[in-house]
Amino acid sequence: MDAAAVISTTFGGAVSATLGVLVGGMVTRRVQERHWLRDKQLRAYEELLSQYSRFMMALRRAHLAGTPVDVDWGAWSVSLTSASLVAPLSVARAIDGFGKAVGIFLDTVSTRDPVSNPVDEETLTEASRPAAAAQLILLNAIRRSMGRSLEELPFYLGGTLGRHPEGTGSPATGEPR
Repeated sequence: MDAAAVISTTFGGAVSATLGVLVGGMVTRRVQERHWLRDKQLRAYEELLSQYSRFMMALRRAHLAGTPVDVDWGAWSVSLTSASLVAPLSVARAIDGFGKAVGIFLDTVSTRDPVSNPVDEETLTEASRPAAAAQLILLNAIRRSMGRSLEELPFYLGGTLGRHPEGTGSPATGEPR
């Protein structure tokens, strides 16, 4: 082998190795970014649904027991914004619809004093229906965004303590189906 062939082979090997390192680094970085984003998304979605469940339960309990209630509306607002920041467009749209549907419940319930003018259980349950339906849409949008292996849920869980026929509690007994 002559010197030119050795130099060319050595140079080609060095270029190939460098390209391999660069491409490998880019692929690794993309995978790490996806994992980071997925973790952020899950935490934001968990916090959003947690805040929702907290105030739905607090308002429901307060109205049914005739006791004062103090809800941290700032935390709810922050959780909506945080989830929207990391959500893909389809999930962000579902978050928007969810927020609007929760607003229907809040217009009925949070404007009344649970001590002097409580809302009855039937009104609470009916007012929570749009939020419950929007929660299911949101949950399924989140599940679709997480991957194809997660099937859509045909019923909703948590967040509304009412006995909706679409939920997991039987209207007659409250027992799981």
